[in-house]
Amino acid sequence: MTTSIYMVRHGESPKEGNERTRGLTDKGKQDAIKIAGSLKEEMIEVFVSSPYTRAVETIRGLAEHAGKKVDEIEDLRERVFASGDTRISDKELLPLLKKSFADPNFSFTGGESNVACQKRAIAVLEGLLKIYQGSKIAIGTHGAVMTLMMGYYDSQYGLDFLLQSSKPDIYRMEFNGYKLIGVERLWMNPRKNGYST
Repeated sequence: MTTSIYMVRHGESPKEGNERTRGLTDKGKQDAIKIAGSLKEEMIEVFVSSPYTRAVETIRGLAEHAGKKVDEIEDLRERVFASGDTRISDKELLPLLKKSFADPNFSFTGGESNVACQKRAIAVLEGLLKIYQGSKIAIGTHGAVMTLMMGYYDSQYGLDFLLQSSKPDIYRMEFNGYKLIGVERLWMNPRKNGYST
């Protein structure tokens, strides 16, 4: 019995603001509408998300189309790069990502490592695979935590993958039990803006 996980990376978000509460830009909102349109035929049954506003807003329309609500799960939040809820600038973030993928146990004071982020997110993902076996599940997510979840099952999903992904982005992961059997990119937007959160 195959379970489908749709990793839906959030759309474009303002560069300033609180990490948890900043939403989507006008472009991000338009892309969320496109996501709802492009995935409505997939007949997705379960909708979960990082609690961060931009992730929830990206899949809310899709969930509403299916007559469902988005279940916000704290452990699906983006990797915590530093203490507080202030966004890290792209200039600061890229070297941090490079160091983190070279040393998965590296973290700033008050932040978490790739290892810690991956552990909490995979616990949620495997719980979903168990509870909703045979279902189609959309996850509203972020670049780093999405990459770490995908990389847990296949090492090709690492820093280079993260840097080439777009906002938004969609990957359908097919599982047989807990075993990943295939991945397909469903969002074909060539725009590259991968490493900003």
